[in-house]
Amino acid sequence: MNAEEKNPRSRKIIHIDMDAFYASVEQRDHPELRGKPVIVGGDPHRRGVVAACSYEARRFGIHSAMAGKSAYHRCPQAVFLKPRFEVYRYVSNQIRDIFYTYTDLVEPLSLDEAFLDVTVNKKDIPSATRIAQLIRKEIFQKTELTASAGVSFNKFLAKVASDENKPNGITVIPPDRADDFIDRLPIRKFHGVGKATEKKMRELGIRTGKDLKAFRKEDLIRYFGKSGNYFYTIAHGQDERPVNPERIQKSLGKETTFDEDLEDRNRMLEILTHIAERLEGLIQKNDIHGMTVTLKVKYADFQCITRSITDTEPVRDAKRIMAHARLLLENTEAGPRKVRLLGITISNFADDAAPKKHRQLPLPFYLKFQPQPPRLRLS
Repeated sequence: MNAEEKNPRSRKIIHIDMDAFYASVEQRDHPELRGKPVIVGGDPHRRGVVAACSYEARRFGIHSAMAGKSAYHRCPQAVFLKPRFEVYRYVSNQIRDIFYTYTDLVEPLSLDEAFLDVTVNKKDIPSATRIAQLIRKEIFQKTELTASAGVSFNKFLAKVASDENKPNGITVIPPDRADDFIDRLPIRKFHGVGKATEKKMRELGIRTGKDLKAFRKEDLIRYFGKSGNYFYTIAHGQDERPVNPERIQKSLGKETTFDEDLEDRNRMLEILTHIAERLEGLIQKNDIHGMTVTLKVKYADFQCITRSITDTEPVRDAKRIMAHARLLLENTEAGPRKVRLLGITISNFADDAAPKKHRQLPLPFYLKFQPQPPRLRLS
């Protein structure tokens, strides 16, 4: 057993989060937009959805997943731009190249954020704080963009820390400060606590990490189901999840949690379209194509359901993903029941490198004798 296994608090984890990434790229490439409210997303006059927005726009209460029409009413002077995902992916790759000069233990969460384990690193730098400072400096030199960083001994604390001094800041939570930091942390800042959960916690008298820590694990599980165990462990500073660079090999997925529960199915379809477009970029980048599309829906009461469909050939583009997602959404109660989260995952990857004699391919007789839609699985 090595030292890290004996003492999980000896790990050195960094969470890097780019500041208003899409909007910052647009302001960088269009200097006339600097200092102005910029909204990246669909046409606000055609039921578009906000994909990202600059800090100038956030001052008006605008946030991602908001209806473009609502954003326009809050800030009619904002500049609305269509996303340029090919540009964002290129910049994201530049940033990841910097990460890999320090460690191979890089876990991308999206185009604009990642975890790094620098406990042992390629440059033999003992200080994780120093590494985070160097990475932020190199990102700015290479891309002219700013990043915020959180440094701690586990993923939960590193991620929370990266949001403490945004934009363009760094927060370090060493082991001897962790318990005090968690005690003072407002419950709304705990990852996984949305508006509905926060309301329920406040009804129970939970307003800070210290309040949460006072509850027994069994009681939290009784109040919050499986999430109760998670809340208990993070309240005590425990998160032994490793930084996993292989996390996207079995599936590719994206999801969005809404600040306010949705009941408009058209809005849901717009958001799913945006998710499908992001997935198309990941599919192209990773050069893999999945056979199964899974829709994830979390209702306002936190019940989470999935609906899956397996195609007869690999799914390669956003249009085909959405064709399935639309059908899957029809097989849920979304709309009559309010929704707080939507997500799409692509899995069951086609293995183009495998010998054909070992592969189960869609044969012609499937279509000839079974003219039916792709298989739908409800779970």
